[in-house]
Amino acid sequence: MTAIAFRVLACALGASLLASCATVSPESRLRTGLLEAGLSPRMAGCMAERMVDRLSLMQLRRLQSLASLRKSHIEQMSVDRFLYKVRALEDPEIFLVTSKAAIGCAF
Repeated sequence: MTAIAFRVLACALGASLLASCATVSPESRLRTGLLEAGLSPRMAGCMAERMVDRLSLMQLRRLQSLASLRKSHIEQMSVDRFLYKVRALEDPEIFLVTSKAAIGCAF
């Protein structure tokens, strides 16, 4: 294999790895976390779309911790129960953004 062919192959491999990392957006991660927390797929998708640009990455990570809540529950979590858990994070901005998204998505 020539040096040029090796460089082309290495660049192509690097580009494909980079593209695969970019496919997991913060919105899709948030939607998955909301689903894992027990919200319905429709509500999780709607809320993730409204919330992702309004919270910092650190706040999104704190919300991600709520995904472990459902592991102990089989049924879907109600939105009001989820908001109760969000309030326990003691971050007023997370609670405000999440509440607004839940209200907007309920209609």
